[in-house]
Amino acid sequence: MPKNVLFIMCDQLRWDYLSCTGHPTLHTPNIDKLAARGVLFDQTYVQSPICGPSRMSFYTGRYVNSHGSTWNNIPLKVGEMTLGDHLRPLGVRTALCGKTHMTADIEGMKRLGLAPDSKIGALVAECGFEPFEREDGLHPNGPRYARNNAYDRFMKDRGWPDENPWDSVANSAEDDDGNLLSGWFMDNADKPARAADEESETPYITDRAMDFIREAGDTPWCLHLSYIKPHWPYIVPAPYHDMYGPETHLPPVRSEAERADPHPVYGEFMQERVSRAFCDDETRTRVLTAYMGLIKQIDDQMGRLVAFLDAQGITDDTMIIFTSDHGDYLGDHWMGEKELFHDASSRVPLIVVDPRPEADATRGTKSKALIEAIDVVPTILNFFDGADLPHILEGHPLQPILHGQAQTVREVAISEYDYSMRDVRRRLGVEVKDAKLTMLCDGRWKYVFAERFRPMLFDLENDPDELTDLGANPDFAQECQRMERHFFDWARRTSQRTTCSDAWIAARDSIYGEAKSGILIGYRNEAELNDFLAKEDKQPKPIKT
Repeated sequence: MPKNVLFIMCDQLRWDYLSCTGHPTLHTPNIDKLAARGVLFDQTYVQSPICGPSRMSFYTGRYVNSHGSTWNNIPLKVGEMTLGDHLRPLGVRTALCGKTHMTADIEGMKRLGLAPDSKIGALVAECGFEPFEREDGLHPNGPRYARNNAYDRFMKDRGWPDENPWDSVANSAEDDDGNLLSGWFMDNADKPARAADEESETPYITDRAMDFIREAGDTPWCLHLSYIKPHWPYIVPAPYHDMYGPETHLPPVRSEAERADPHPVYGEFMQERVSRAFCDDETRTRVLTAYMGLIKQIDDQMGRLVAFLDAQGITDDTMIIFTSDHGDYLGDHWMGEKELFHDASSRVPLIVVDPRPEADATRGTKSKALIEAIDVVPTILNFFDGADLPHILEGHPLQPILHGQAQTVREVAISEYDYSMRDVRRRLGVEVKDAKLTMLCDGRWKYVFAERFRPMLFDLENDPDELTDLGANPDFAQECQRMERHFFDWARRTSQRTTCSDAWIAARDSIYGEAKSGILIGYRNEAELNDFLAKEDKQPKPIKT
């Protein structure tokens, strides 16, 4: 049987909103079963706490300042290799069902003569995935976002005459008089969406994933099943809309001390409209009711999906990866949305199920290793017996941990955020080039380097809730300096020489090769040249790799 990979990503799913990661009232038995069959990587950080750049790192295996797509709608430049580019030469069909948040480099494609509707152009425009069905989950009535015509047709066949069923059916409720109640408004979050469960986005994309798997047949495949939820609009169909009332909600993780004298950047993010909204307890309660229901719906779909793999007879040949592109503050730290580096935002769940016997010893375990989103591509490539490509891929394959051969793959996890597109930058008076934050976490300390401002520092051992910023405390200057050295080492890495590996360079006979080809630099006469060539001819030559 061919090997397959099912790469599942949720959108805006916090690391701690699963029962297998410790949530006391939100029970996710089907996702828990995945964890029992594989390894739960409990210290996983994304490369950026916002959709677009995080996903580009997931798909390229490269840090944000390497691939250059630093914020939503900033194109991934032509030439960046993605998961599909690595897998297609191995005969693996690499496809997408759901969201990528990819913005194509149209100018770069024009420069190279790549038509967007050509086979190569379509792959370049879709992060290297064959777009079996792209559904980015944002289809408001404004002109900016394209509609998903396939979903529109599906809803029409279901009997919905609405012009934009994504907006008015899947993401709206209605009152007793039949008036629409938009899911965009947080006051409506605890009401049932007009769509039935089976019509809503999560089951729909699950169905399309099953369609792809049936169609793929015996061809090895890697399917990126990328759910739109529990990302806003926060609204969910019955029966999920009222499963999780206030008695099931966790209190917000925050303290008044955080607002007393915050880091300037953090302080401005607390003033954003969405942050102020989540500080209202009634609003937060409504949103949590929907958010938890959306996760429960995803868990039920995981049950359907695994049962389908079993029925197809391919479970034992399929690696399953389950993760999220970032978290959601949900009122923690006086914040809404994501974008900064508290664990609520930058830490995500990651479960990897390797079906091979080599992984039997670690099944059902929880790893405390520091993991990054960029580890996913090399892990998938390793599963398909692809070559190691450290000059391109900045992540590490996780097989040494999965197979019980190692406990960790790195000392420090790194995440980046470019806030130049946000009003925060303007309010702070920061130039675009300086609107950068870089987080480094070594498991004990979380350090945030902020251009133009002092750093932030959190002691995760003594302050696991990250309520006390020690960055301005002189007693911890030494820890800041130590983490800054890690940052300096990371910033000095070679990241743009992706066409030649270190091994290829090390194997070159540069001086000897130049002399043999007639490039004679530094020789005083022909006798000296001949003497050098004679000696080199007798030396064993390195094996090229």
